[in-house]
Amino acid sequence: METQLSVNDLRVRFPTSRGVVEAVNGVTFTLEKGSMLGIVGESGSGKSVTAKALMNLLPRTAEIDGKVRFDGEDVRAMAAAGSKHFWGVKMTMVFQDPMTSLNPVKKCGEQIAETLRYHLGYDKRAAMNAAADLLEQVGIPEPGRRVNQYPHQLSGGLRQRVVIAMALACEPDLLIADEPTTAVDVTVQKRILDLLDSLRKERGMSMILITHDLGVARGRCDDVAVMYAGRIVERAATETMFDQSRHPYTEALLRSIPRIDQPSHARLDPIPGRPPELIAPPVQCAFAPRCRYAQPDCLESVPKTEGFGESHEFACHHPANTPSGRDALAANGAAGVTATGLKIGYGARR
Repeated sequence: METQLSVNDLRVRFPTSRGVVEAVNGVTFTLEKGSMLGIVGESGSGKSVTAKALMNLLPRTAEIDGKVRFDGEDVRAMAAAGSKHFWGVKMTMVFQDPMTSLNPVKKCGEQIAETLRYHLGYDKRAAMNAAADLLEQVGIPEPGRRVNQYPHQLSGGLRQRVVIAMALACEPDLLIADEPTTAVDVTVQKRILDLLDSLRKERGMSMILITHDLGVARGRCDDVAVMYAGRIVERAATETMFDQSRHPYTEALLRSIPRIDQPSHARLDPIPGRPPELIAPPVQCAFAPRCRYAQPDCLESVPKTEGFGESHEFACHHPANTPSGRDALAANGAAGVTATGLKIGYGARR
């Protein structure tokens, strides 16, 4: 398959009064045309900052390094040149909360029409007709009436569909969906995800789905990348990720998911501790303080990515589900504590 988006060693830093926040630290991945990549991780792992860096939406104070190429073109060079018709036309984004994405004092149809008039040169009447057509395509009932309504007159699910219609107005080649179902209930979540998936297939779009829900990623994505503390710690085809995970963080995320076969009132298995500070982080594995597998060498260097450029990449000194990982887990279980002082029981070997 042909590579559409290539991200190489992307780094984003934010100067603050306390120091420099290394929000994204060496992110590298590729996206094939027509495929869907899921990016998962806890809040604060760098998912949304990565997406906003791709969309050129970060504040001017952000320090950005790395190479980003889209269909062979240098995206950062286009940003420096002030390209007006790339973002929103070739690459576009759906945000988490539609109420912060929509202008509360403008009618929904006018907001969609504005995109068409700016990027494609439509006149006012043609743009409004196209806006009604787009609302119909995203499954909004009575689109002719909805174009004249304000965002506050719509439900959360309908507002999110309006945002999707805006994103699809110029028929982009790549859609980035940043947790697009956060503000809606579970039943609406499925409808919106089904809608995005069907529109992607109909239009031949590529898509990056940012989510904290591993179940959503498994059911929708071709490949999954797991982020932690500003880095991609594991990337693989979806089924490989779920069946043969290698990074302890990925394994910990999977262990924390409630399962149908568990007895009622069974305790969940949360990840201990909290994500690290990203201001002047120590030169070590960022997950080590929370990791059941942690050994002394985890505190001495940042692990290199194994399988780089292959179908399954991961960055860990003692990968889960490998002889090295099983030995590390057994040793920590017998000692009752990891190299970082995390207390675990002998049952950690299972």
